[in-house]
Amino acid sequence: MIGRLNHVAIAVGNLAAATSTYRNALGASVSAPQALPEHGVTVVFIELPNTKIELLEPLGEASPIAKFLEKNPDGGMHHVCYEVDDIIAARDKLKAGGARVIGDGTPKIGAHGKPVLFLHPKDFNGTLVELEQV
Repeated sequence: MIGRLNHVAIAVGNLAAATSTYRNALGASVSAPQALPEHGVTVVFIELPNTKIELLEPLGEASPIAKFLEKNPDGGMHHVCYEVDDIIAARDKLKAGGARVIGDGTPKIGAHGKPVLFLHPKDFNGTLVELEQV
């Protein structure tokens, strides 16, 4: 069921500063910022040869990233994203096995224009997991 690692997401308080660090200090290729109001974030992707790093900045007062940054003011790893071929089949298999899907279980469209779901970190060793259909 689980496919390749799509990206690792890092919450940041200042997207412009974090983007500059990756671009200037590490020489990374960085995408333009993309606002995702339905997810409460603005994202930038750092392109790597084998995967991506997603930088997340809060967008709006109700952003889940704002809550994360209250607990982790310096930012930090927020989630990992794995690819799946069929997000509905993956969701149903995981739920049947006792995993909790965050929200109502209906996939939302993510930053790559593909359906995504999030799985509760308590079911995955303290790590928030995003599934993205490819």
